[in-house]
Amino acid sequence: MAKNEKRRNPIDCTMSLGDHLEELRARLILAVLGLLVGSVVSLIFGTQILRVIRAPYDRTMNERRVSIETPRMKSEAGAFVELFFKNLTLRLDADPNAPGIDPKLVAFIEKVSMETVDAWVQKTQATADDRGELVVMSPAEAFTTYMKVSFVAGLILTSPWVFYQIWMFVAAGLYDSERKYVRTAIPFSTGLFVTGALFFLFGIAPKTLEFFLWFGDIIGATSMWTLQRYISFITLMMLVFGIAFQTPIAVFILARTGLVPITTLRSVRKYVLLGMAFVAAVATPSADIISMIALLIPLYLLYELGIILSVFAEKKAKAKEQKEAAGTPSD
Repeated sequence: MAKNEKRRNPIDCTMSLGDHLEELRARLILAVLGLLVGSVVSLIFGTQILRVIRAPYDRTMNERRVSIETPRMKSEAGAFVELFFKNLTLRLDADPNAPGIDPKLVAFIEKVSMETVDAWVQKTQATADDRGELVVMSPAEAFTTYMKVSFVAGLILTSPWVFYQIWMFVAAGLYDSERKYVRTAIPFSTGLFVTGALFFLFGIAPKTLEFFLWFGDIIGATSMWTLQRYISFITLMMLVFGIAFQTPIAVFILARTGLVPITTLRSVRKYVLLGMAFVAAVATPSADIISMIALLIPLYLLYELGIILSVFAEKKAKAKEQKEAAGTPSD
């Protein structure tokens, strides 16, 4: 890298600490203003967004009702009907004063009763599905939860703008040849953030909730979750996964700017894996094994992806240098 390359701002000179702080302040203000606009827009569609975030919960609870509660209710109600008609038959046979009733009629009424039980169970479960089980424990809980959902949705909505400001602050202290990698990183960084958030919401959250319900059953505890705590858990984990998915971009930038050589990135794999395991344990507030593994595996794969991208970029750069040295026009 040539030492006479120009930096971004201020003009043609190395940025002082004060200049960096001023640049940081300006970028933060712009990022926050964009985030506020996105949050206001999300407030309008907050109900629909909340329904999307609730999707893993509704899916998990519905599957739980179908697999556990519905058979149990049918079994208990069916046992009651069966016992009733058994006792009725015994009383009819034992009591000489009992009215004469055709056994076929008793069997017919028993069959109709069992069918009625099945219909009642289905209707009861359908009503429970519509009602849901997330509760609020304070007067302001529903409102604060709605605002939190709008904020997170606004962050995802304006993530291109927020990441643009972050990367422009980084680019302000780089050489001209390095800033092209930052410009390339902006759309990929946004896409990875959104992918990570949605990956947790639709891929990992249902399995995590199933684990919590299963563990609650193991220790004999009834799972009753509040709206605020459920939304806090889901939105926090969406942000954690979104940030974690920035790993390949960070690795690529470190390698291409020469801060960390590719050989070093390869040689410290086992230490990186250990560090990522620690980060996954700390970053998942629930500390459940499902969320930890679900975060650790993509983190390490994305780290390897960053190395692969850096290798390809280095080979391309060397090929370009060889063409220029040979006098061949580069693409």
